[in-house]
Amino acid sequence: MTRSAMWLVSLGLWCTGAMAQSKKPLDHSVYDSWQNIGVKLVSPDGRWAVYTVTPQEGDATLFIRNLQTGRQTAFERGTAPVITDDNRFVAFTIKPRFQETRQARIKKAKPDDMPKDSLAIYDLASGKTVVHTAKVKSFKTPEKGSGIIAYLVEPAKDTTAAKKPAAKPATAADDADADDDGPGKGGASAAGDLVIIQTGKALLFDTIRHVTSYTLSKPGNALTAVVSPGKKDSLATPGVILWNTSKRESKYISKGQGKFAQFAFDDKGEQLAWTVSRDSSKAPVTVHALAVYGPGMDTARLAITSSSNGMRDKWSVSENGRLIFSRNGQRLFFGTAPIPKPKDTTIVDFEVAKVDVWHYLDDYLQPMQLKNLDRELKRSYTAVYFPAENRMVQLSDDSMETFQFGDEGNAEYGLGTSDSHSRIALQWTGKTNKNAWMVHIPSGRRMSIKQDLNGQIAISPAGKYIIWFDNMNGQYSSYDFLTGSTRIISAGIPVKLTDEEMDMPDFPQPYGTTGWMENDKYVYINDRYDIWQVDPSGKEPAVMITQGIGRANKTVLRNVKLNPDERFYAPKQTLLLESQSDVTKFGGFYTVRLMDKAAPKQVVSGPYAYIAPVKAKNASMILYQRTTYQESPDIFAGEELSTAKRISQLNPQQKDYNWGTAELFKWQTYNGQETEGILYKPEDFDPAKKYPVLIYFYEKLTDGLYGYQPPAPTPSRLNITFFVSRGYVVLAPDIRYENGRPGKSAYDYIVSGAEALAKNSWIDRSNMAIQGQSWGGYQVCYLVTATPLFKAAWAGAPVANMTSAYGGIRWESGMNRQFQYEHTQSRIGATLWEKPELYIENSPLFHLPKVTTPLVIMHNDADGAVPWYQGIEMFTGLRRLGKPTWMLNYNGDAHNLMQRQNRKDIQIRQQQFFDHYLKGAPAPKWLSKGVPATEKGRDWGFDTAE
Repeated sequence: MTRSAMWLVSLGLWCTGAMAQSKKPLDHSVYDSWQNIGVKLVSPDGRWAVYTVTPQEGDATLFIRNLQTGRQTAFERGTAPVITDDNRFVAFTIKPRFQETRQARIKKAKPDDMPKDSLAIYDLASGKTVVHTAKVKSFKTPEKGSGIIAYLVEPAKDTTAAKKPAAKPATAADDADADDDGPGKGGASAAGDLVIIQTGKALLFDTIRHVTSYTLSKPGNALTAVVSPGKKDSLATPGVILWNTSKRESKYISKGQGKFAQFAFDDKGEQLAWTVSRDSSKAPVTVHALAVYGPGMDTARLAITSSSNGMRDKWSVSENGRLIFSRNGQRLFFGTAPIPKPKDTTIVDFEVAKVDVWHYLDDYLQPMQLKNLDRELKRSYTAVYFPAENRMVQLSDDSMETFQFGDEGNAEYGLGTSDSHSRIALQWTGKTNKNAWMVHIPSGRRMSIKQDLNGQIAISPAGKYIIWFDNMNGQYSSYDFLTGSTRIISAGIPVKLTDEEMDMPDFPQPYGTTGWMENDKYVYINDRYDIWQVDPSGKEPAVMITQGIGRANKTVLRNVKLNPDERFYAPKQTLLLESQSDVTKFGGFYTVRLMDKAAPKQVVSGPYAYIAPVKAKNASMILYQRTTYQESPDIFAGEELSTAKRISQLNPQQKDYNWGTAELFKWQTYNGQETEGILYKPEDFDPAKKYPVLIYFYEKLTDGLYGYQPPAPTPSRLNITFFVSRGYVVLAPDIRYENGRPGKSAYDYIVSGAEALAKNSWIDRSNMAIQGQSWGGYQVCYLVTATPLFKAAWAGAPVANMTSAYGGIRWESGMNRQFQYEHTQSRIGATLWEKPELYIENSPLFHLPKVTTPLVIMHNDADGAVPWYQGIEMFTGLRRLGKPTWMLNYNGDAHNLMQRQNRKDIQIRQQQFFDHYLKGAPAPKWLSKGVPATEKGRDWGFDTAE
């Protein structure tokens, strides 16, 4: 069967009476064109909105809209937009046509021959595209300034020959210049032309050739570029160039080839630092140094080398450590690391064993070590350089691996932590405890402030306090750098600050903090519904700034961070709070003014989900998205949230399709608990008819009542919108679990929900099925051993045997799975040898003789969360018993399907499977006969068996 014929079969497989409907049912051809919002931006002055509309597969469209006039301009294939800080330009990438790239991939084009991106710059005032350049590798604009746009272009192919330049003598050790015989020449092929545009009254263009990387200062007053000419250009000089924006001048601040990394300007754009190695590319070990440049200097100098005072013996500057100037520019934080041992070149690769040695005293299991090997090889430890004093201090090391500074690096003290004492227990706890120190930044001196913390810890924005949450007592504590005192600061809050609905055998997690008042005067702490203002010094009592409105109305209130650069709140500042009702699931917004006795004001609320508001930097204009099950996540814009207007129009084609409705459905479980789920019905629902039922579950899903679910090939979850459109009723129940009995808990909630739903005359009780992925897949497998109620079942990546899964490995992270059973989702709450009966009771494998329901299992050989042998155990056990079962292994794919072609494939098979068992559709070949290995890649088994 041809691929084209296969897809035609899949599109119209089985649709009893559907074509007679006034609206079409969804089919598998609709996925690619279904749209979503990619990026949404608002200009600093609030006059312009820029957003992208992206189909699931195909070419995006970028829209630039004048929010005052409503005038809108569209750009095909526009992506990654940036609005300049002066509100004058929008710069964006134009991607190659999707089909053009697809054809190049089919032809296996080389990277250099693949279609390339272009750059466009649009003038907002004139409404014209003033720059359109092809073959652009990247572009950048200042983070907090304007007046300059820089982009890197692939150079034209140069076929001219040039002689190799003569080597220059090496320079002094404290100079950042070097000879030309070093690393960097090999990277010349990646070099391009850097174009710098001055966006004054007229656009002015300058070009620097042979650039491999470039960095803009935050205000845009300076730019640095690494120049690495190829061997054929003997006239160009390699090195580091500094570009002065106002003067349109460049100068070399370091000459010679080298390996350069981690370029960083200070906030004013006056100081510059980077890491550099001048070692030959053939050197057995590459040693890096810290280069700095600042006002009054002609060229950069090497500030820190492996022999500098303060550097550990056999350590050096790390090329992998991020460079950060303090806000005042008086400190430069950088990374150091032990100099790696040179590779033993005498070892003959094919004559030595390749073996992993597992040791019971290792911090981490070998799979985790191997998974994190690259990260560990690149690990660096924080040090600080004081330019005015020309000295360095090592702040962290292998005994205290992490370091945080406060007040953007200006604070006198920082926070250091280590979990090295508790890593072995990670295997069965899933987390590590931390030791914490206060670190005096000028000297590196440490003092212990907290030992063996089971919880979270951080330094305050202004660097006056360290604050932590302790899972052991469920309270927040602070350490005051000024007084040296430690105190519990949340004891006066009369409600729990941790998950009130926790149903796992572990400490409930805190609802978290939501920000600080300036100068660290207050920290703001969430409870389940409300927000508390807490004095970290312990002098003032806690104040509930939301005045109990959240808990009284069972509505969760959370602060929305509208300014991404905001470090703290100002007194009398008005916060925007997003809200969601636990009862109705309505979304909305409130406002509350800090240090004000007035109660929060409700701005908007309704049967919607509100998504990701963004605010203009210098105006009151806000953009946000709003959805329901029926409404796409369109963008709304307005100076007032309550009067915002829709500015995008996603998925107009939806009106042509039979969609659906979503509502809350409530019932009582077998254990007497009141619960609820989302009930989805077809748009053309007729209570005089009987509908087949699909039940999809995970844990709790009802908060998504007003979420939009586009028809899309899923990672293995149920494609709810698709099935509802085609005449199914779908129930998505909430489940609460009893520790030690997750399987029975699932039974109590899911089966009772199915029975409650079946009391309705419009439900076809004899045609009900279940579907779940991962944890949902486990529950599917358990349920088919516990009840014959369901006519068909589909389990994605399930655990079948907890006794073997307990000791398995999550290959994506390298972690052992024991913690899941003892403390988290699998909810046994004991080791295998403490409660073996619970592992057996909750394992579907031990109860397979009871199964009467046909079951499809999807489990992939590259599953990094649940070892795929779990699916094999389930399949082979059912097969041994002669039970109808099938297993899909998408070769090389993950726990949740990542490859789109596999997602499309599984949607077809799910439809065929459920249509066959619940609607009486003919069985496809893969279901009735299978697809032998000899036909793999030729016949997908979608056609019906002859």
